[in-house]
Order: sequence, then structure tokens, then C-alpha cells
Amino acid sequence: MKITFHGAAETVTGSCHLIETSSSKFLLDCGMFQGKFERENYQFKFDPKDIDFVILSHAHLDHCGRLPLLVKKGFRGKIFATSGTIDLSRLILMDAAQVLEESTITINRKRVRAGLKPIELLFNLNDVFEVFNHFKPIPYHEWIRVKDVKFRLHDAGHILCSEFIELEIEGKRVIFSGDIGNKGKPIIPDPEMPCKADLVMIETTYGNREHKSIKDSVIELKEAITSTFERGGVVLIPTFALERAQDILYFLKQMYENGELPECRVFLDSPLAISITKTFKRHKECFDKNEPFVNDPFNIPYLRFTRTPEESKKINDITENAIIIAGNGMCTGGRILHHLKHHIWSEKNSIVFIGYQAEGTTGREIVEGKKRIRVFGEPIAVKSRVYTINGFSSHAGQHQLLDWLKHTIKEETKVILVHGEINSMKAFSEKVKENFKVIPKIPKLYETITFS
Repeated sequence: MKITFHGAAETVTGSCHLIETSSSKFLLDCGMFQGKFERENYQFKFDPKDIDFVILSHAHLDHCGRLPLLVKKGFRGKIFATSGTIDLSRLILMDAAQVLEESTITINRKRVRAGLKPIELLFNLNDVFEVFNHFKPIPYHEWIRVKDVKFRLHDAGHILCSEFIELEIEGKRVIFSGDIGNKGKPIIPDPEMPCKADLVMIETTYGNREHKSIKDSVIELKEAITSTFERGGVVLIPTFALERAQDILYFLKQMYENGELPECRVFLDSPLAISITKTFKRHKECFDKNEPFVNDPFNIPYLRFTRTPEESKKINDITENAIIIAGNGMCTGGRILHHLKHHIWSEKNSIVFIGYQAEGTTGREIVEGKKRIRVFGEPIAVKSRVYTINGFSSHAGQHQLLDWLKHTIKEETKVILVHGEINSMKAFSEKVKENFKVIPKIPKLYETITFS
């Protein structure tokens, strides 16, 4: 068995791992690179025609985002995932195609004026529709056999209907974590625990640190909102349309029901997040069974959905007592850029980051204290108060990752660290050595490791 790491190696994004056995080749995820590695999106260092099937861990773009390119380049197999992951992936990929087309047109217009060669469009909406024909929904815990490989899915507790993957390959038990969820979050159940394995590939997004508790994070969010409103300002929340937007709506509803949310206007300014919120309601089978929801867990009287560009533009006329939840979560595109342009230069406003900010993104620049950013080519001063609240993360922190990993460790278990920045991986590696007397492997991008 050989594994080649075609993404999420010494970086967080681009999850894509090629496994080759004596008679099959398949992928665990086929995600998009974001931030400084985006150039890697345009190439596969394998022939997609040779891939027999794909197992998809969940619907985040950095795990599913290159599926249209895979099909465009000749892949003809099945893409296995839970039905919820498939429904969400459809929405994520259609949105990505639209964003890519719009951004490529803008970039190429500038390149042509500069006398440069236009860049290639990665994929379009027709390519996305082709992917739909390859999706194959399967339930949790049911063994599936394809050629010489058996696998089943378990709830990773990361986002709605996400999975970690247990495989039997050439007599070896292999576990791929996908992304492991943060315990104690609303709506989504805690991660299931894995079994003993011969080989474990585990994510390390937050392998070097712990999260604040959910309780403390909600308190910090309340403080950010109330202090901003006292200054007569607006709260901007750049958010990922999938999971984080729904979490924030849930916590705002809790605040409202507890009389802790000042009267205000709340805008969910993301057509994708609006569609995903409705999809959540169709997949209540993936909700936490220990936390029954009698009523709609997201809706509050202050909430307004703004689907159209015209509705979004009108929000910019509001200068106080408003919460604007808009994509994308790393401020690399989407409607949040318009709101940054109109608000981030004012000291009375706040910007609240509730998710991971990859290297090379505008969000990372703001979090790291950059005093001026570029939005649509225009320099904008950063004077708003900046909050980073990591307790809402959908990723497990260091302690939870170690607790999950310990269930897999037996004599001679091999551990591979993926999906993390190198500093996080190194810190987590030391903890694994200390706790389990195992020396993990940190593969480089496109490195191949052979197991027998």
C-alpha cells in the first residue's frame, strides 16, 4: 500500500490523499487549496482517469473543492459520502463555480490590459453538475467494498453529517480522521471514537493549542456586540457559510431568548449560508440526539436573510446597532469584502473572527494586526476593534485530538500528521511522542510513503 499526499501536507488546505493498493487507486478527499498554495489547484500529479473512487469526509471546500476538476480531467468512478455531505457539497461547489467564474473574469481583464496571458478557469457550473452524477450516498457504519478495499464511515462531529473513515486495506486497519469536531458544540453531536488501527492519518489544525470553552466564547461574543453597540457601531462577522454561520445564529437566538441580545438588526448576508441553513433543517438525523430542538434553532425576530446583491448593498446604509454575518470566512472574497470596505476604517465598529484564518488570506492579515489592507485594489485602514474567538471552532483542540488518537494506538501503530501548519504539526508530534511513545510522520506535499 502506498499513500501520496496531494494536499494538506505541511499546510491546512487542499486535503487530497491518493492510496494505491495492488489492484486499486482511490482518493481520500479532493479539496481545494486556499491562501498561499492556491497555484496548486490547477494541477493533479496523477491521472484522474486512473482513480477508481473517492471517499469524501465532508463538504468544506478544502476537502471537496477540486472534485469538478477531477471529473473534468477524466475521473469516472463513484464519490462516496453521507447523504448530508452530498447535499451540502452540491451547494458548496455551485457557489465555488460562480465565485471562480466571476473572479477569473476580473483577473483576466486586468491581465489582458497588462499584456499578460489570461489564466485558465479552474472549473465552471457545468463541471459541477457533472460531479453530481458520481455521488453515491451511504449511511454511517455500513461496510462498503470496492475492489480490494473495505470501508465504513463514522460521525466525525465536525460539521453536519461529516465523517472519519475506517478502512481495511491488504490486511491493515487504516483510519483517516478527516476533520475531528470540537466537543460540546450545539446542533452537531460529539465525534465518535475510533477503533485500534495499524495506520492513522490525523488532522492537526489546532494541534498546538486549546480552544476557549464554548461558554467563555459566547460571553466574549456578547461583550463584542454590546460594546460595539455602545459605541454606536456595527459588528462584522466574516463566516464560513457551512456550520459557523448556523452556530452563530444559534447562539444569537440563545442570547435573544435569555434577554441578553440588545435590540438590533441581524443580517445573514450570504446566499450560500441561507441555502445551507435550510439544508440543515432537512438533515435533522445528523443533529445531536442529546439536544432536542423543539423549534427552529436558528430563527430570531431580528434576523433578515439578504439573498440579492441589491439587498446586500442596502446594508451599507446602516451605521449602528447591526450584526452583519457574511462570507467568506477568511475575507478572500464574497460580500464580506464590501462590508470591510464600508466599515473597517471606523473605530466605532468591530470585526469578529470565529474561524481559522489561513496563511496568505486577508483575514490572517487583519488578525495579525496589519494596519492597512487592500480591498478591491484599494488600501483601507484597519481601525475597527478586532476580536478573535476560537472557541467556536469546528475543529478539536490539542487535548481532544490526543484523546481521539489514543483510541487508535496499539503496538506498532503508525501515525501520520496532515491538515495543519508545520508549527502545529511539530507541536502535536511532540505530544504524541510524549503520550504514546510513537514518532509520527509529517509528510511533505506530494511525498509518497509505502506501508507493508
